[in-house]
Amino acid sequence: MELGLRNNVAVIVGGASGIGKAIAAAFAAEGTQVALLDISGGVHAAANDLGGAGWVVDVTDFPALGRVAEEIRTRLGRVDHIVFAAAIGSGKFGFPFWKLDPSDWDRVLKVNLVGAANVAHAFAPGLAEQRSGTMLFLASVAGQIGSQTDPPYSASKAGLINFAQCAAKDLAPFGVRVNCLCPGMVKTPLNRSVWQTWSDRQPPEARQDYETWAAEKIAKLVPLNRWQTPEDIAAMVVFLASERAANVTGQTVNVDGGYVMHW
Repeated sequence: MELGLRNNVAVIVGGASGIGKAIAAAFAAEGTQVALLDISGGVHAAANDLGGAGWVVDVTDFPALGRVAEEIRTRLGRVDHIVFAAAIGSGKFGFPFWKLDPSDWDRVLKVNLVGAANVAHAFAPGLAEQRSGTMLFLASVAGQIGSQTDPPYSASKAGLINFAQCAAKDLAPFGVRVNCLCPGMVKTPLNRSVWQTWSDRQPPEARQDYETWAAEKIAKLVPLNRWQTPEDIAAMVVFLASERAANVTGQTVNVDGGYVMHW
């Protein structure tokens, strides 16, 4: 399907690996120039693989983000699409939530929610000025169902969904569309860390290896009974960025194998 994204410029935040890198690859396959931002130095190699450019930046550092945004506009001429795919978990199994320490919330919220707001602040004025473009935030089904596994992560993603709606309303008069995408069960380091934190709290006789744990969870929770892949997520992201989704804004789109169904 021709999506009309050739010669556009897409900025993928959290693009060095995992879902973010798959999204960058999907844009590049459409002929889009990609700019990858990540806290990891691996962002340069990932960008080179795709014929793009990479910047090392922490999304919690707004002044640094502002400088990078300006450098991208100067170097590439414009920005058409912003994808926020950076995220962390608390690294702890949160059930019940009071087993966590209140300090476990701080960094998660700063990266997953405040970091997204920082990115929006850095790039939205340029999109509004050119009166075109899209912005997409990668949230999670955990932000819709109140997952008890990692309450700080779940809350940050719920906040992200709400912020995307606020941003969509603000940017709509400028012809800029904003959406949220919620993956389900995807094999990523973050997903594996959820298993690890669960496993660490189990008695030896109750522990399962990652594949067994995940297979049981998928069979129980995912009607299509299969993993979602980074490429599944990326395909929806580029569609939402295209003019084929010209009337889609302020929406939360799930790519989750049916994990979450709203009636």
